[in-house]
Amino acid sequence: MSNTIYRQKPIFLSFLFALIGLATSLSAHAQTPTYPTKPIKLIAPVAAGGGLDNIARAVAEKLSRSLGQPVIVENMGGGGGAIASQATAKAPADGYTLMVAYVGTHGTNPAVRRLPYDAIKDFTPIGMIGATPNVLIINPELPIKNFKEFVDYAKKNPAKLSYGSAGPGTLTHLGMEQLKLAAGIFMVHVPYRGVGPAYTDLLAGQTQAMFPTLFAALPYIDTNRVRGLAVTGAKRSSAAPNIPTFKELGFSGFDGQQWYGIVGPANLPPAIVSKLNTELNKVLALHDFSEKMTSEAMTLMPMSPNQFSNYIKEDIARWAKVAKDRHIELE
Repeated sequence: MSNTIYRQKPIFLSFLFALIGLATSLSAHAQTPTYPTKPIKLIAPVAAGGGLDNIARAVAEKLSRSLGQPVIVENMGGGGGAIASQATAKAPADGYTLMVAYVGTHGTNPAVRRLPYDAIKDFTPIGMIGATPNVLIINPELPIKNFKEFVDYAKKNPAKLSYGSAGPGTLTHLGMEQLKLAAGIFMVHVPYRGVGPAYTDLLAGQTQAMFPTLFAALPYIDTNRVRGLAVTGAKRSSAAPNIPTFKELGFSGFDGQQWYGIVGPANLPPAIVSKLNTELNKVLALHDFSEKMTSEAMTLMPMSPNQFSNYIKEDIARWAKVAKDRHIELE
């Protein structure tokens, strides 16, 4: 009998130790904090106020509720988004510092400037928020009613037309240069320090054309202070259904838009990226959020992190080609 008990002891002890190990593992797992455990900083690479800041705050409000922690917007303007981008790239890769990337920080600027950050290598793409198309607008005093007449007029009156932009290398500049090349027309570029002064001179007739976002242009289009001729993107915007796309008008490749998404520093843990992407896409699916963005001419564009990464790469390549074709290189 004693021999039987002796032989069973190792089996019993092994079973007991296995149970203890399992209990310890489960206890440790239960004590592991689930991200996020503290407030998250969402950097907006612009001064307070304006479209991007409004989008950042709308997203932050919804994410705060779904993540169970405050998502605090911190405005960090300057350098065309370079200061905010640097700060984000240098932050710990722990998911507690994120940034609203947009076409300037991760599209046009990397295509035309030497930057203190690498728009691809220094960041982890988390997800796209959405985009608003750009629109070709003109001063309504011009004897032009549609896009075809605009092209014909520009060809018959070389150098008579000038267009304003928010500055060299911005989307308002590169988009118009793309159009000039595609349509075979010439216009004088008048750069301003921001889109506000450019609008002032367009409305006063000092310049004749501009290529801003549809959202910014809508109040002027709706009051007939400017005339909208064509929009970028794959389809017409529901905010301005009477304005055709460039594609409809026979001009392919005009897909550039003012887009916004969320990024973090490079090497964010995959589990954190996946959670943030899931929660962001849930925000985009909310009816009240969707209605708010649609009212601002925004098309929501939920994407996986990989899809968003590819979108950024393609956008940089798009504007790099325009810059090369038009010999645009800025310090």
